[in-house]
Amino acid sequence: MKLTKNASENPISPSAEDDRHLFKLLFKQHASGIYRMANNLLRSRVEAQEVVQECFLKYWEKRHTISADPATIRGYLYTSAYHAVLLQVRRQRRWVYQDYPEDLIVEQEPQTIALEHQELTVLYTHALAQLPTKRRLVFAMSRQQGLSNAMIAQELNISVKMVEAQITQALKFLRTYFRAHGIVLTLVLLLLEG
Repeated sequence: MKLTKNASENPISPSAEDDRHLFKLLFKQHASGIYRMANNLLRSRVEAQEVVQECFLKYWEKRHTISADPATIRGYLYTSAYHAVLLQVRRQRRWVYQDYPEDLIVEQEPQTIALEHQELTVLYTHALAQLPTKRRLVFAMSRQQGLSNAMIAQELNISVKMVEAQITQALKFLRTYFRAHGIVLTLVLLLLEG
């Protein structure tokens, strides 16, 4: 069974063999990219592998309700992986607190959390403003609009390599900027988007 837009219009349900073939094809196309994304964010090979398994399991369970359009499937897989990473980061935060006796744990007031989020947003916005215009645009299209490197390259009429270089330079600057402020960039990106 090929991944085409017409696959969802086929009135005959695909056989189990077609399902297995489609799953193998999707896994071959997307597993390594999802793994790299999760591993970059979590810095744990085991947790990244769990994220890949979880998002493909969710897809498999819901495959009949998801359009057969390749872009829709890719979007579902990556969105599912992103949410699994966020969940893992939240679990890690809880585990840190579980290691301490309850009388030492001081819960933050909701106003304090909102204030910290607001401060991180301001710091992030200030850091982005310091990027060169084209680099800021490429980074925003990638991270805030969720466009692929190829889509950004096509829209801005530049090469994919140029897009990759701009994103790499932006991340390098942001890491340095946040490190200078005592903050881990990965957590900032996850908290501001989550």
